[in-house]
Amino acid sequence: MKNQQEILSKLNIDALNPMQEEAISVITSTANTIILSPTGTGKTLAFLLPIIELLDHDNPEVQVLILVPSRELAIQIEQVIRNLGSGFKVNAIYGGRPISKDKIELKHTPAILIGTPGRILDHFIADRFTKNSITTLVLDEFDKSLEVGFEEEMTEILSDLAHLSKRILTSATEGVKIPKFVGMENPRRINYLKTETPSQLTIKTVVSPDKDKLKTLEQLLRFIGEEPGIIFCNYKDSIELISTYLAKQRLQHECFSGGMEQKDRERALIKFRNGSSRILVATDLAARGIDIPELKFIIHFELPHHTEEFTHRNGRTARVNESGTAYVLRWDKESLPEFIPKSRGIDITKKTVIGEPYWDTLFISGGRKDKISKGDIAGLFFKQGGLNKDQLGTIELKQDCAFVAVPKAKASQLSAQLNNSRLKKKKVRITIL
Repeated sequence: MKNQQEILSKLNIDALNPMQEEAISVITSTANTIILSPTGTGKTLAFLLPIIELLDHDNPEVQVLILVPSRELAIQIEQVIRNLGSGFKVNAIYGGRPISKDKIELKHTPAILIGTPGRILDHFIADRFTKNSITTLVLDEFDKSLEVGFEEEMTEILSDLAHLSKRILTSATEGVKIPKFVGMENPRRINYLKTETPSQLTIKTVVSPDKDKLKTLEQLLRFIGEEPGIIFCNYKDSIELISTYLAKQRLQHECFSGGMEQKDRERALIKFRNGSSRILVATDLAARGIDIPELKFIIHFELPHHTEEFTHRNGRTARVNESGTAYVLRWDKESLPEFIPKSRGIDITKKTVIGEPYWDTLFISGGRKDKISKGDIAGLFFKQGGLNKDQLGTIELKQDCAFVAVPKAKASQLSAQLNNSRLKKKKVRITIL
């Protein structure tokens, strides 16, 4: 594949794994492909690399449609494609943001369109672009799309795609039944779910004397120290309860659940990704399909109801070749479900000092549509802000805004000093997020 090594070095990847190698070979030569592989094994790259090779630079229409079950996954895939630097336009569209934003972006038709089924169907019905050139369809995390009730929308979308020549379906679950509407005739199946790889995951039980488990959770966090991790809950009410308690204990954190506004969820993930926050308190929405780095631990604050939830939560740590710990927090009168391995309770009396995170996040009111690049932002913070290279953290560039991690000790000074600066031709607001 041309430029594959160049693309991999852009992504800081030394080599593809066996699943990715096989997927690329099969997708390139086969009409219908099913990829079954655990969370965190690189399925996104496995289908993107061969798809991009098949795109036609001279075709101005949408050529690839990627359907996903969540906004977060749409955003994640869009970012991966941008990082590949393929030269093809990509857009992610999803519910929870104004449809007017989609309309503006779709005026310049992307070669690759990613979206949640409901929002994609809205644009199909409104005939906002031609579907005649859509020859490749990806159903990413297809089992999740069925689980959250998108079957009807997907049926309508697929009935409108008359020129499909390639279908790719991915799942992290073995027993997914593929309905007839998908049109998966004689698919090649790549199955890495049962591949025996030594797990680096350690599962530890923490017993709480109190039913609400909040004090024990705090002790556990102080025992773990300053590593980043996710606290998983079953209900958004539990998130609010934990958040209120952690705030009183001055333990900085972000929340993430389906009950939050999309903008707030995105910003919580941005702060978690760039290190402005080390703890994410979340529902199972954070167990799959969101773009966050490798974690050292996760905590099951509320015990999952099913094996799949337990597996996907645990999949957020000990990914690929890294090690990680899943802490099962249970009240001493609470019995564990059969699928959770029993282990002796650990002693968490040892405390580690937890300081404030080093980073804070600044918001910039300009983005890609203003022709602003990451280099422009870095230049502003180096030249006018006086930062050195080590003091500039992650820069996330969006369509109409950007987010920059800077040392917490300098955040107030930088926002005051750089507010109303010019980036390209735009005067931008710069504030602490």
